[in-house]
Amino acid sequence: MLNDIEGIVLGHRDGHGFVQRGNGEPDIYLPPQEMRAVLHRDRVVVRVARMDRKGRPEGRVIDILERRKTPIIGRLLQENGIWLVAPEDRRYGQDILIPKNAIANAIAGQVVAVELTEPASMYSQPVGRVTEVLGQIDDPGMEIEIAVRKYEVPHRFSAETLAQAAGLPDKLRAVDLKQRIDLRDVPMVTIDGEDARDFDDAVYCEPYQSGRGRTAVRGWRLIVAIADVSHYVKPGEPLDVDAYERATSVYFPRRVIPMLPEKLSNGLCSLNPEVDRLTMACDMLVDEQGDVTAYQFYPAVICSQARLTYTEVAAALGNTRGPEAAKRAAVLPHLLHLHEVYRALLKSRQRRGAVDFETTETQIVCDENGRIEKIVPRLRTEAHRLIEESMLAANVCAADFIAQAQHPCLFRVHDGPTPEKRLTLQNYLKSVGVGMTISEDPTPAEYQAIATATKDRIDAAQIHAMLLRSMQQALYTPDNGGHFGLAYEAYTHFTSPIRRYPDLLVHRVIKAVLQGKRFQLSSGSLVAGAKPGTPPAKPPRVSATEQAAWEGAGAHCSANERRADEASRDVEAWLKCRYMRERLGEEFSGTVSAVTSFGVFVTLDALYVDGLVHITELGGEYFRFDEARQELRGERTGVRYAIGARVRIQVSRVDLDGRRIDFRMIRENEADRPPAKGRSPARGEPKAVDELAEVQAADRAQRRVTSAAKSARASKGSARGTAGRGTARKAASAGKPAKGGKPAKSRASGA
Repeated sequence: MLNDIEGIVLGHRDGHGFVQRGNGEPDIYLPPQEMRAVLHRDRVVVRVARMDRKGRPEGRVIDILERRKTPIIGRLLQENGIWLVAPEDRRYGQDILIPKNAIANAIAGQVVAVELTEPASMYSQPVGRVTEVLGQIDDPGMEIEIAVRKYEVPHRFSAETLAQAAGLPDKLRAVDLKQRIDLRDVPMVTIDGEDARDFDDAVYCEPYQSGRGRTAVRGWRLIVAIADVSHYVKPGEPLDVDAYERATSVYFPRRVIPMLPEKLSNGLCSLNPEVDRLTMACDMLVDEQGDVTAYQFYPAVICSQARLTYTEVAAALGNTRGPEAAKRAAVLPHLLHLHEVYRALLKSRQRRGAVDFETTETQIVCDENGRIEKIVPRLRTEAHRLIEESMLAANVCAADFIAQAQHPCLFRVHDGPTPEKRLTLQNYLKSVGVGMTISEDPTPAEYQAIATATKDRIDAAQIHAMLLRSMQQALYTPDNGGHFGLAYEAYTHFTSPIRRYPDLLVHRVIKAVLQGKRFQLSSGSLVAGAKPGTPPAKPPRVSATEQAAWEGAGAHCSANERRADEASRDVEAWLKCRYMRERLGEEFSGTVSAVTSFGVFVTLDALYVDGLVHITELGGEYFRFDEARQELRGERTGVRYAIGARVRIQVSRVDLDGRRIDFRMIRENEADRPPAKGRSPARGEPKAVDELAEVQAADRAQRRVTSAAKSARASKGSARGTAGRGTARKAASAGKPAKGGKPAKSRASGA
């Protein structure tokens, strides 16, 4: 029927769900009763029944086309002799019953992987069996083991891939150097962070002059050499299959899930110092205005002269007579030239009006057990910016080279704000008294002008946050739409083929064009094309099959990039919850980082941790959410909470299951008192630990009521175990044994 819609179920931790259509149309809301027969990520057919009170289309499940077959990760719990697994990903919404003979060798409280043997229905819970025992929730690195499975991140290479990697040579052979430019005498260097293990880019710069006298053109020759991964990873081979499935490396604190096996990522394709390595070079001429006046790509072989870090390069540039400069005297002149070309490229960025906000990034420092030791700001130095601008220049040249050849490829596209986001931003800028706004067809220069004009305001962080939120997410697509934030007409990713599959595809396309051929993504083969160095007279025809292959690759790489980000954030959130659980009752100063209709989020100054102050904790009055101003305003007192506001809070609750940290706002008269840690509370002042004890007592009382009700149902022959689900969950969250079961530690669960 016309109103029957196919899509993917997206569960919500509150019990309801949505059906994602996948064609850009609004998601269809599924009420809790409709979610009883389906699970998160099932493919279903729904029929829109009505519009709910929020104006959303509400659907009814007509048919279940495909059940999700991937294992579900959760905690094994026991309730009155009934075994069940509470999924770590709350979006599943239902616990899974486990027959006694299907728990393998697991014990209560352990984290396990479960395979469904009976699907959920309107009248029964899903049933499964344990297929893997991961260990205890407190085991070091368990949060990463959970995340890679919860987000279905491929983390084991196939036997064929490992065998192929093992068969690769340990060093370069004579045959590898054929038809390559020899740059081993060029003093190229790598510049990365102290903890970097793979080095996929090396740089070199020298001044150049063309002509004499007044007509002379001065500038720099900038070479960016990128590891030639495509030499070793061929289309269709096991290495390529696994790399495409992963699409990107995933970075966690203390651990990386690489896109390529270690022999490639840290060996053959890593530009280690004083070792010959194969590269694809982008050789550019940059004038004094920062414009790239000429460039060429070619396969090359290099030998990096030094492995430098951002810290030591920044120190050497900051003091050319200091110890770091003396230590790197052999390459110091070239570093100074790199800094000069960076300053020129910065001029070009400013002329384009590219958006450049100064934001604070943080780095989690873990102890030997994998727990947070401290969270520190990650400082961006001139060395960081120098490398960033060099990589941007090479990426732009790659996009231009491919566009001129009229060859299909994956561009990195960043669209401007949607009409809805543009209108929200316009209203906000007007409401906070910014004398500038964005036009109906905004440009990056307008954004940057507002950021520059407001950088000294008290609410600068609030304004810049709103500017950032109005932009769309960048993605990979064969349709070149330009990059709004960087103000480029064409942009692609060329500089990280070790950790990003789109970069590997770009290398293959560039090599094909250099050979006068065309790379067919659908087959992985090369076909005849234009003569090398001459763009085609007219755009070559791209078949529907080939276009679909590029579109599919773009969607796949974009989705896996988001998956990697979600998995990384999930692990960091879990670690932060563990970190803050030891600070219950302590008081901290912070800044409001986001405002919603249900409360404000606060980022703590010293710890760089975010938490929620629920609207009920803001005071005994009604607060109205002003969307235009992005603030909550008290109707009686007029007190306002907006992004950038300074507040003082107390850590009141930490929910490991929900990855949630709750704060309590400290009133002005409370803020004048000594900190909560190490003092007795004033009469009538509730301590956070007392509040936690009250919550636990209420949970115990609720468990007794629920357990009694369940027992009554069980005596009537009901074995569905629904009541035990809530009891076991609360017992696990409180760190106490579920009634009739073994002690269960606090479990982590997805947001």
